[in-house]
Amino acid sequence: MQGIDLHTHSNISDGTLSPDALVTLAVECGLHTLALTDHDTMDGVDLIRKSAQAYDIKIISGVEISSQWSRPATKKTYGVHIVALDMQQPEPLLDALEIQKKIRAERAKQICQLLQGCIGQDIYQDVLALVDGEPDRITRTHIAKTLVNKGIVSRPQQAFDRFLKEGKRAFVKFDGLSLAETIQIIHQSQGYAVLAHPTRYDLSATNVRYLIELFAQLQGDAVELPPSSEALSTRHMVDRMVEQFNLKVSIGSDFHGDNMPWIKLGNTPVPKAGQQGIWNAFR
Repeated sequence: MQGIDLHTHSNISDGTLSPDALVTLAVECGLHTLALTDHDTMDGVDLIRKSAQAYDIKIISGVEISSQWSRPATKKTYGVHIVALDMQQPEPLLDALEIQKKIRAERAKQICQLLQGCIGQDIYQDVLALVDGEPDRITRTHIAKTLVNKGIVSRPQQAFDRFLKEGKRAFVKFDGLSLAETIQIIHQSQGYAVLAHPTRYDLSATNVRYLIELFAQLQGDAVELPPSSEALSTRHMVDRMVEQFNLKVSIGSDFHGDNMPWIKLGNTPVPKAGQQGIWNAFR
């Protein structure tokens, strides 16, 4: 346990714990630095900071932004998540997130419409109930959970495999900020841009290396290190790219609570000797 977790989710997006409960668990786990990085929203940051006032724990402002990038050679667009951390002047990012929220809400409706053609049911209202009637909070995880609740699939991953992931009948691309725009807006907000879980996008090793190189060229700040559950060769590849492009590293569990019970808060990878942690730059 290193005491730092810079990638977590609450029930403001697709986690299951409230910001208050997340703080309580973080203290129980011995964390001293915690970032709440809900999907395309910072609505939980003030809540978690208020909850943390009673404890000796540092809360870092954060958000996980849905973005996209492409390779000129193939002209194919890929999704990518960028974690923004430690914003000192968050207004530019907050403005951009309002647009992202609208895109997220419309995408959820489109997915549910496509699903209706697949399963013969309109589940949109059931999905909406999981997010307290706030459509801009809907993620594919909420849709997958609804499919489980309806008995259409037995587990959330089956919902992705059958309907929701790229190439399946109910997949809808998140048409949000480009990678370049995302990094620029984070820097305008005086924050740090972190490439989240670079080896979890179903990309070839060649494309992972290209993505990290592109991220560095666009002045991204840090790369999340892969968890210990991934192959050692994967970690070695990321380590080499971090060193080659002089990038900092970030560590985060991507904790979601009961939605991903195998991921434990505070269970983060250990940086290699000589790697510079982005947390050392926090103000």
